[in-house]
Amino acid sequence: MIRIADGWKDFSVLATGDGYKLERWGNIKLLRPDPQVIWQGTDLFSLDYDAVYRRSDKGGGAWEYLRPIPSEWTVGYKDLTFKIKPMGFKHTGLFPEQAVNWERTGELVRSAVQGGRKVKILNLFAYTGGATVALAKAGAEVVHVDAAKGMVERAGENARLSGIASGIRYIVDDCKKFVLRELRRGNRYDGIVMDPPSYGRGPGGEMWKIESELFPFVKLCAELLTDDFLFFLINSYTTGLQPTVLGNILRLAIGKGNIETYEVGLPTEEGIPLPCGAGGICIHG
Repeated sequence: MIRIADGWKDFSVLATGDGYKLERWGNIKLLRPDPQVIWQGTDLFSLDYDAVYRRSDKGGGAWEYLRPIPSEWTVGYKDLTFKIKPMGFKHTGLFPEQAVNWERTGELVRSAVQGGRKVKILNLFAYTGGATVALAKAGAEVVHVDAAKGMVERAGENARLSGIASGIRYIVDDCKKFVLRELRRGNRYDGIVMDPPSYGRGPGGEMWKIESELFPFVKLCAELLTDDFLFFLINSYTTGLQPTVLGNILRLAIGKGNIETYEVGLPTEEGIPLPCGAGGICIHG
């Protein structure tokens, strides 16, 4: 099953082919590499666009601008606003396909809050705070943890742009170290969201490799859940990591709750879905 983030008005995938995707972010068109696009399609380089991210044979790459564009600008998703900025490694500061997860977890939070429950959520590897902002807007108190200070600062900007003045605690730290401290402090959460990288380093040089680290880390995080927790969500962009793998990890690490697994994707103007990773959620309370 694939869940498509089709609620966007300020973003769309215009065309795909030969390792690239042409996207519209507001009124700005960006051409970016995408490892999932292994099919042939329209010659995207013959189309109109404002900037392209070109990979280097030596690794990495750089943005090439065909016309002047703002250094950063904003896009909206329903009642949320996010800052967009072409950055290193082809990123823009937002993963629009994650709207499917914002919707699913937001529904659970809103229902609990409307029932009079105070909801506390932990967002790990939280990047620029798409999920943080969406969950805070739904009524949750959110603890946002990421090892990159610049990304955490941008999450704060996104929250302010979305009209959120309180209810979010921002932490710059290695996620595992933070979880261990929370366990020692006896803190508990009604929901956990994580978007782990394939590989990564913490601020102190801590190494992360998803194949060996994910299961023990999820099992550790499960100890932070309240007895009547709402959900535990894992999203992964790692190529080849199937949704069922995430489901198995959640089932074995948590041991209770209903598991949903799925691909995450975006609609395209070509009429085909663009796959953008895998999701797994354990729903209990």
